[in-house]
Amino acid sequence: MSDASSAAGLPGPAETAQSESAPTPRPRTAAVIPAAGRGVRLGPGAPKALRALNGTPMLIHAVRAMAASRAVSLVVVVAPPDGAPEVKTLLADHALPERTDFLVVPGGATRQESVKLGLDALPPGIDIVLVHDAARPLVPVDTVDGVIEAVRDGAPAVVPALPVADTVKEVEPGPPGAPEPVLATPERARLRAVQTPQGFDRATLVRAHEAVVVGEGATDCAGLVERLGEPVVLVAGHEEAFKVTRPLDLVLAEAVLARRRANDGF
Repeated sequence: MSDASSAAGLPGPAETAQSESAPTPRPRTAAVIPAAGRGVRLGPGAPKALRALNGTPMLIHAVRAMAASRAVSLVVVVAPPDGAPEVKTLLADHALPERTDFLVVPGGATRQESVKLGLDALPPGIDIVLVHDAARPLVPVDTVDGVIEAVRDGAPAVVPALPVADTVKEVEPGPPGAPEPVLATPERARLRAVQTPQGFDRATLVRAHEAVVVGEGATDCAGLVERLGEPVVLVAGHEEAFKVTRPLDLVLAEAVLARRRANDGF
């Protein structure tokens, strides 16, 4: 240490070098989009993920929604078992962000199988995994980023959700169209309608899929994590992250896109 540094009480060059450590690299994030379902409630025709929305397949909208987040470096699309070549062509034919890599793998017979196949395709170095419904094509990037940040902050599983607007009844299921006896009315203030993308610590999600037998799983990946006894937290969802399931949902999605074009030049 020089005399001047000693007199001033300042660290010398060697001490300064030791104190300036390199910044910790941010965890890398990948998104898995299971798109192997048929979507029968939308009626006959192409699989739901390939239905056109404003002239562009819903799957492409969903892929762009994930890639819009600068944190997402890879998007894995899980295609119908016999439809991987078609989906690869679809991705190649549409403009997608150059900073994001894309991968297409064949899916399985169930959503749980398809997500597992998508997980198996992830390369090393991915720490955070998003699982996103292809049928939620309009989720805003702020919602995606909010989920990622919550995982980065230490939550092993994060789900975007909205308060439930309607009163919900628990019933004894009966034949279609038959009256169903009401068993209970859950307290609405304690209920949330969950959305995607759901975000996970990769190791936790892999462990959840390995622990639950296919066919005995939950309806979403967060449910699998719950079965491990790991905490799942909710963050604010968005009304535009709704699921396109029925023909009326397509009308609403077209209206959202029209408003975005008018307001934002989307």
